[in-house]
Amino acid sequence: MPSLAHSALLILLGFLPSLIWLNFYFREDCHPEPKSLLTKVFLMGIITAPLAILFQLLLIKCAGISSLKSFCLPLGFLEPNSVEFFMWSAFVEELVKFYVISIMVLNNPEFDEPIDAMIYMMAAALGFAAIENTLIVFQTTPDGVAVTINTLILRFIGATLLHALSSGLLGYFLAISWFFQNHRKKLILTGIFLATLFHFTFNIVIFAFEGQLTALLYTTSLLLGMAFLISILFDRLKDRHPNLPFSASRQNLSI
Repeated sequence: MPSLAHSALLILLGFLPSLIWLNFYFREDCHPEPKSLLTKVFLMGIITAPLAILFQLLLIKCAGISSLKSFCLPLGFLEPNSVEFFMWSAFVEELVKFYVISIMVLNNPEFDEPIDAMIYMMAAALGFAAIENTLIVFQTTPDGVAVTINTLILRFIGATLLHALSSGLLGYFLAISWFFQNHRKKLILTGIFLATLFHFTFNIVIFAFEGQLTALLYTTSLLLGMAFLISILFDRLKDRHPNLPFSASRQNLSI
């Protein structure tokens, strides 16, 4: 049983990758958001993460129930490690992260620039990733310090960045929906779909090439490509009406 100090250290290690990426992308905002609200969004990402994890566990559990097997498994819907399961799991995670923003930010007066959508979405995603990393740190601790550190490094450049980038992509579509109110719902749903597709692609590559160097090469290329795209999208939002207040548009953002 780890001591309180040891547990606190493990939690800090679990949070560290998310905090580093949050600080990195926080600097993309020309008019930085209040740290208090960013912290709340980050913490809400942590709080809501178990909802996605619970739902995924329920899907796996339901796969073992014979009455549900006959109904759902022909479609692969509940089959653990199936393509459909990976797609559905990715969708649930992206939806949970968007839910954080819908209840915490969309009607907040501080949400007054298009670029804020990407910043807050990434903050929620990094909170989500922080709790995942913390759970994994506790799981790997018995295997030794080297294993824990190596796992954290891989998650820093892998899963943690994945969560930030997928939500950043969704945040971009949320941002541009302010400019196209008539297509608001379509843009947000498109953002959720593309974020899910990116998340799913990463996970399926990891699963298909598990334990192989190929997985690292493919996922790194995927993340670098998306990181470059997210950088471009940040710049596009900075250049688009940078001094225009969006309080009026914000009132119609909830779906």
